Amino acid sequence: MPENAPGPDRPAMPEGYGIEKGTDGLLSWSEVVERLTASRNYWVCTARRDGRPHAMPVWGVWLDGAFYFSSDPASVKGRNLTRRPDASVHLESGDDAVIIEGAVERLAGAEGLADFVDAYDAKYGIRVDTGDPAFGIYVLSPEVIFAWRERDFPHSATRWRFDAARP
Repeated sequence: MPENAPGPDRPAMPEGYGIEKGTDGLLSWSEVVERLTASRNYWVCTARRDGRPHAMPVWGVWLDGAFYFSSDPASVKGRNLTRRPDASVHLESGDDAVIIEGAVERLAGAEGLADFVDAYDAKYGIRVDTGDPAFGIYVLSPEVIFAWRERDFPHSATRWRFDAARP
């Protein structure tokens, strides 16, 4: 688990969702990390200036308890993140869901990004040029992560809260 990560609990959802009480059936952190690591495409969801949602797939890596990805800073998502860094990232599957919410930070320069470059290259066969200003590198540090399996959603629905201020 990321440093200082709380234990898992149940997501706060309306009663009609049938979320079970207690901790029996919660997903393991290792299963969630496995999904985050293995996924090829990730959907990054941001908000436009006028509040309308924007979702786009990206390539990225789960590394050291955070999600790293690249995008041109001049893209819609890059401009959205400059104005408002809050974002949601989810994996391709709606059946085996993992959803990360948190603040995104743009990382500047090549310093401290060697692990990201190596992991990205190992995963996608592309060596990222972190010195290219058109190739923005971003990191989403989780505030909350939701995960579940569709086949047993009420039993497996799990939440990790990294920021107690968020529901």
